[in-house]
Amino acid sequence: MKWMLVGLCAALTLGAQESKRREEDVKRIHESATVLDEIMNARDRGLPEDLLQKARCVGIVPNLKRAGFVLGGQYGKGVLTCRLAEEPGWSAVSTIRVEGGSIGFQIGAGETDLVFIVMNESGMNRLMHDKFTVGGDASVMAGPVGRTADAETDAEMKAEILAYSRAHGVFAGVALDGATLRPDNDDNEAEYGRAVTQEQILHGHVHPRPSMTALYQELNRWAPFKKV
Repeated sequence: MKWMLVGLCAALTLGAQESKRREEDVKRIHESATVLDEIMNARDRGLPEDLLQKARCVGIVPNLKRAGFVLGGQYGKGVLTCRLAEEPGWSAVSTIRVEGGSIGFQIGAGETDLVFIVMNESGMNRLMHDKFTVGGDASVMAGPVGRTADAETDAEMKAEILAYSRAHGVFAGVALDGATLRPDNDDNEAEYGRAVTQEQILHGHVHPRPSMTALYQELNRWAPFKKV
């Protein structure tokens, strides 16, 4: 009887943990949709529509916690989705972690919203790894800001990933050097009810959840479905 009670308590604890993870995932997805909406409605200081429309993947990390100037590190969880060749056009969402590195020259602790767009197949393939270092394993540039971007700029011609941040209402392209990006496998397992790889999620082998609808609406508003 004692061992049965121990087992039951363990199962209840695990279930509560998974439920909390799912609640946090839903909140994070909705916050990400809000971040994208606000940035894209920032008139001449938003993310260029033409670049977003050409992006292969979009990552958003709301409320990324950044340390001070001396420490120069950060930590946060966000969401990542990639374009699919067929409708609905975007993959299910993978929860990602961003850790370490630096975001430009930002003094003082605080929070910032981080957005990055993956511009080509090479950059997309980087995301399939269990972990990669931004700026080391992948070519990252501070993205241009404005309603449109010149098609001949270095941003489109050279970078695999373009990065942006928004802190205290200021939105700008940022250097994202030395940070590591990896899937949060525990959160993804809790969300989808089974162990899944980031590659399975981003390649469309996992069905999206209803909680992701708000994010898809924003993505399709600014970067509608197209064949890739």
